[in-house]
Amino acid sequence: MGENWSGSGTADDPWRLKTPPLSSDYTIHRDDEADPPLLVCHVGTTRLTYLARAIDDLHAELVSRGDWVPLGAADEQKDAAPGTVEAWGRSEDNPVGGWYGQRKGYRGRFGMYIPPLLEALGLVELEHNARNNRVRALPAGG
Repeated sequence: MGENWSGSGTADDPWRLKTPPLSSDYTIHRDDEADPPLLVCHVGTTRLTYLARAIDDLHAELVSRGDWVPLGAADEQKDAAPGTVEAWGRSEDNPVGGWYGQRKGYRGRFGMYIPPLLEALGLVELEHNARNNRVRALPAGG
């Protein structure tokens, strides 16, 4: 287990993660019973949902970019900075043609909550600075 996470990703044992700056705790679990399958994220009393395919899709995008990518986390009501994980997570050019976030009004923060999950799964390297963090895909095999 990594020092910034624990859990197995089920509803009974969600992944317990920290935001990239390591300043806040949250949980995510995978709901494969949902159609389509979802990642259910709890931040305090707030519930956010993202398409579960975001794990594979974001990893593939980071592999294709081949370098560090800024996270650019932003609420749904704010514009995402171009070239960031957040912008990609809402772009009409991504594999789902728009938002990975599924709950209207709470679709943003993709760049805050999904990259730490990919780090816990051994798919990416993630910075943990106070601000302006970046992520990059790990080579195949971790």
